[in-house]
Amino acid sequence: MAAGKQKWIVIIALLGVLVAAALALAASMFAARIEPYARQAAIAYLSRRFESDVQLGALHIRLPDTSLLRLVLTRGRGATARIEGQDLLLRLKSRPDAIPILSIQKFHCDVKVESLFHPPVVTPEIFVDGMEIQIPPRGAQAGAPSHSAVAEVGGSQSPSSPGAIIHKVTINHATLVLQPRDKQRLPLRFDIQSLQLESPTSGGPWDYEALLTNAKPPGQVHAAGAFGPWRASEPGDTSITGKYQFEKADLGVFAGIAGTLDSTGRFDGQLAALLVRGQATVPNFRLRTVGNPVALSTRFTVLVDGTNGNTILQPVTATLGSTNFTTSGGIIKHEANQRRAISLDVTMPNGSMHDVLRLAMKGTPFMEGRLVLHTRIDIPPLAAKVREKLEMEGRFEVLQGNFLHSTIQNQIDSLSRHARGQPQNPDSEQVVSQMKGEFHLENADMRFRDVSFGVPGADIDLSGDYDLDSDALDFGGTLKLQATLSQMVTGWKGAILRPLDRFFEKDGAGTFLHIRVDGTSKQPKFGVILAGKRLEAPLPKRK
Repeated sequence: MAAGKQKWIVIIALLGVLVAAALALAASMFAARIEPYARQAAIAYLSRRFESDVQLGALHIRLPDTSLLRLVLTRGRGATARIEGQDLLLRLKSRPDAIPILSIQKFHCDVKVESLFHPPVVTPEIFVDGMEIQIPPRGAQAGAPSHSAVAEVGGSQSPSSPGAIIHKVTINHATLVLQPRDKQRLPLRFDIQSLQLESPTSGGPWDYEALLTNAKPPGQVHAAGAFGPWRASEPGDTSITGKYQFEKADLGVFAGIAGTLDSTGRFDGQLAALLVRGQATVPNFRLRTVGNPVALSTRFTVLVDGTNGNTILQPVTATLGSTNFTTSGGIIKHEANQRRAISLDVTMPNGSMHDVLRLAMKGTPFMEGRLVLHTRIDIPPLAAKVREKLEMEGRFEVLQGNFLHSTIQNQIDSLSRHARGQPQNPDSEQVVSQMKGEFHLENADMRFRDVSFGVPGADIDLSGDYDLDSDALDFGGTLKLQATLSQMVTGWKGAILRPLDRFFEKDGAGTFLHIRVDGTSKQPKFGVILAGKRLEAPLPKRK
């Protein structure tokens, strides 16, 4: 071989070695550069989009199974890299010492390698495991900008932004926490089992689908709708709309009640304040101490205020059995070491005594009729049974009342016949009763005031107590009868009593008596007070 030819072969070989070395060096520099560059780009992007200081514990890039030389030669075109990160924290720049608004334990995604150096960075999907979003109360950011910046994620990008296009985000094990304005109150927490966010092609709100785990009552809530755009300077103002479905929730976790709840509805508003419209049914609603199931269904509009943890009813229409009523009020959050308090106003314009008594007392109801009820219900945040801490106050009216226990109705019928001066009228029909009054329930003791009870020929005015736990009556009052003493009996008894008539006539009544009622709701005992002594009234039998 000629010396000149050998020389060129040596030169070409040396050049090949130098080129290979240069390419290897470039590949090594590419590999060493890509990770810190991606880290810097991710921090810059998140800082701008969320107006936050960003801390990233670790970020690693797994390059595709191809040679670094090829990546350098092709400048990454057509190749995909896996990005893995952990311990991501975002704090609002206006509140650097506050709780991070966003914390992520782990995340990963696949991106096109070439987009890492030529934004926007494009990823089809980001996977997140373990995330917590803290929403501060409105106006809590010291030095926050006067405008509410909107973070655009996915879709169109600002020319000056370190762009990123994210088509989908899949999140597992997340928590949304709404911080109250009053630090003495507990935050409102939503545990999210899974959440998927999909970016629209033209920008704007993200579509989402979420599965939430509800703690009390236990059950899963499926929700879907639209979320965003993210309001960086006021996260609580971020819009959210959607619909939900909540099935087979066990109310037995609450003290004193039981049943299975199903609910569907829609909601809209902001993260800090949601307006929820829906319906709920509990086909087997019951009080545990009573045990009688009564179907309960509701239609409601409620405001869930994340700034104070309160739920305000606006109002609720409900049906208990066949009884319709409306409720307004709210579930009010108190201090951090206490539970929520419930405060409701209930209006029942034409209810069924049978439905109400079936829910409220053991066994079969002792009375039927129409019930008009206006009451306020309060359950203070006390560590006690519902029955013990339930407080009620209001007024009621019973129309066309009829006692279902024959013993009681027999006495009412007999009272009406005697009061009209017809003690042995064989054609006398079963009478109906009218009743109205005011009541106050506290510590399982029902106190009645200004209770009036009327049947044809007789009017009774009573006040007293009814102990719900022991089913004990303790009432005192007056009895006004249309007939005189002598007219209430027959034969020679009437002649004997006639001289006494004038002593018992008073206030336009033929007979005026002071009476006592005690015993139980099923077996009440009536007595007449004469000269300070009680005389037991006999229990007449219906003929």
